[in-house]
Amino acid sequence: MKVPEKIVAVDIGASSGRVILSEVRDGILSLTEIHRFENNLRGDDVFAHQCWNLDFLEAEMRKGLAIARGKGGLASVGVDTWGVDYVLLDDNLERIGPAVSYRDHRTDGMMDTVFSQISRAEIYRRTGIQFLQFNTLYQLAATVRQHPEWLASARHFLMIPDYLHFRLCGVLSNEYTNATTTQLFNLHENDWDADLLKLAGLPKTMMMHPVEAGTIIGEIPALQNETAVKVVAPATHDTGAAVAAAPLETEDEAFISSGTWSLMGIESKTPFAGAEALAANVSNEGGVERRYRILKNIMGFWLIQRVRKELGSLDHGGLVTEARDGTPWRSLINPQDARFLNPDNMTAEIQAFCRETGQPVPESAGALSRCIFDSLALSYRQVKEELETLRGRPVDRVRIVGGGSQNDLVNQLCADACGVPVTAGPIETTALGNVCVQMIALGQLSNLDEARALVRRSFPLTEYLPRQRVPQAVWDRFQSFSALPALEGQD
Repeated sequence: MKVPEKIVAVDIGASSGRVILSEVRDGILSLTEIHRFENNLRGDDVFAHQCWNLDFLEAEMRKGLAIARGKGGLASVGVDTWGVDYVLLDDNLERIGPAVSYRDHRTDGMMDTVFSQISRAEIYRRTGIQFLQFNTLYQLAATVRQHPEWLASARHFLMIPDYLHFRLCGVLSNEYTNATTTQLFNLHENDWDADLLKLAGLPKTMMMHPVEAGTIIGEIPALQNETAVKVVAPATHDTGAAVAAAPLETEDEAFISSGTWSLMGIESKTPFAGAEALAANVSNEGGVERRYRILKNIMGFWLIQRVRKELGSLDHGGLVTEARDGTPWRSLINPQDARFLNPDNMTAEIQAFCRETGQPVPESAGALSRCIFDSLALSYRQVKEELETLRGRPVDRVRIVGGGSQNDLVNQLCADACGVPVTAGPIETTALGNVCVQMIALGQLSNLDEARALVRRSFPLTEYLPRQRVPQAVWDRFQSFSALPALEGQD
């Protein structure tokens, strides 16, 4: 029987999920989307939280997998999703409570509650993780106060992709790259932090030592005339997967994984978790081959996604076209302001921010879009300068990967704001990283460097060179917003 070589990546984001089939022919990697589905938050009628419909996500994942298996020659499957959200299971391996979303407001004010028990500096020293109010630590701290009965009957803790892997093959596991997003994983001990777990209401006995990205954790039994399909834990955190496939060539390049969020950072074999890193609030997320992702979360195309939905008119391309014709740098926002995390009305919130800061209020679709795109580009410059300060040398190129890399206006604005060349692509980097890590697990690739070389020769890249400098007055205005309450929270 021919050795199966096709691999399935199940890539689920906060707004949609895809099941993607990969194959290598003549040294070129190709991806085929075989199933797509929406992923929407829903209100829970019992507990009044914003939740994920895991039963729906599992059913859609299985639909796509059935299509892939019908094509034959399937070697493995792996799931990646967003980070920080989790599932609790009881003694019978049944879910406890709903899968509450990180965008739910239950964590409002919870950071200060946690800091009253253990200091911000000590949490960072242990974990090296950026302070965001929706980190798993604060979600669990909220659960301790709001739903202690869930924790009382919980026996297993799984991140969302861990849970979907369990549903596929029956094996419980925690995967490393996603575990590090929780702010519960000790950077120095390479294990869950017992003190932080206790604060979060979880005994350490509930946790499994995380497996490395690229671990074969189980298999789906064989169908007639087929071999069993291996279940591989890729980098289950979607940013970890995206960075694994980012076509980085030197250590002086930064990446932006651009989608609902913009995750901007550098790759490093050692963490940055000192006082300067704490002051900059950067994250040391675990990566493939233990290459740390030194990054910051920037509110990304979530802003434009919400505005587009509220306007109910133009598609994304239409908004980009109208924004291109707008006045540059006219109105700016701080994308990191906590008010933009999940407001009732994003359009009104952006307009209120501009009004409160004495700027022209964007009214049209084009003006709103231009405001968002300009603000994102300036956020990229801000993070670039923070990373350069931390590492003590400049970043000489930014690589934008993911769905957001299709926005050529933002790509050019990034080049102008950052003053360095920008390379855009590939688009499907998260799925590519998922596939490449599975290929390493199966022995089809030897390491991450070989995987990135495969990506570079398989997919087109587009370069943007700086064209015009950002006026100093614009930069000063944007920086003045840093004094406003940020998404990361305050001491």
